[in-house]
Amino acid sequence: MKSNAVWANRAERGSTFWLGVMRHLALRLGRRPARALLYPITLYFLLFPGPAGAASRDYLARLFGRPASLAERWRHFFCFASTVLDRLYLLNERDDLFEIEIEGRELVEEAMARGDGVFLLGSHLGSFEALRAAGRWNSELRVTLVMYPDNARQIQATLAAINPSLQEAIIPLGHLDSMLAMKARLEAGDLVGMLGDRSPQQEAMAKRPFLGADAAFPLGPLRLAAVLRRPVLFMTGLYLGGNRYRLHFSELADFSAVERGGREAAVQGALTNYAARLEQQCRTAPYNWFNFYDFWADHAD
Repeated sequence: MKSNAVWANRAERGSTFWLGVMRHLALRLGRRPARALLYPITLYFLLFPGPAGAASRDYLARLFGRPASLAERWRHFFCFASTVLDRLYLLNERDDLFEIEIEGRELVEEAMARGDGVFLLGSHLGSFEALRAAGRWNSELRVTLVMYPDNARQIQATLAAINPSLQEAIIPLGHLDSMLAMKARLEAGDLVGMLGDRSPQQEAMAKRPFLGADAAFPLGPLRLAAVLRRPVLFMTGLYLGGNRYRLHFSELADFSAVERGGREAAVQGALTNYAARLEQQCRTAPYNWFNFYDFWADHAD
């Protein structure tokens, strides 16, 4: 099955818009005064919810097994607005503003000790940018993000305004040398991160149980890891409220010894694990899911 990519024209561009608005204010005011902006922004989302509000209600209802209350819907949007604001500071290398717990750091340290690059498979759960603050934990840790071209251009434009040096840490897919660039970063010992819960048009998908119903997930990220014969860690950066985040790493798959004939079965098994891990993390931090479109209907046959 293929993705029809409804999200491509909505969610990331909305996030980029708010980044542009908040960037001018937040970096001048400081984090504590800037957080006052989160209340009118959250109120705006509640009063004029549009498709994002419908998606939020649907997600929370699936998660809780009942309709979400107004307070729960508020918390969902407030959590989203908080991570958008904090993204500005994290990209600006102000990790001193945050308290960040790390679960599974030994998995990353073992990979770095071997000199092996490793794939990180994340999602639109929490903040992937929280990983950038791991420099406090290990100054040698380098992160490269692999993105679909449209998103890469939008994020690179944002980075150019906030921290131009980080633009080099993005590899856009779809170029002739994309695979070679990923291979080079991995061989240099980088953590190469991708998001595994969205796909552009015409990407191969496979359905897996997720929050009580089948949802489609892209196969591309795991197939890339399989072709490059690398281990894959599941990663989330959960927002815990205030200035607290929790980075979580866990083993998802290891394609380093998988022969070509066994790749597809290994990819399918890893995708099953990914969907299960993602659901578990959604239940751990229910207001951290920021896929504000109909995740289940968008990929229907």
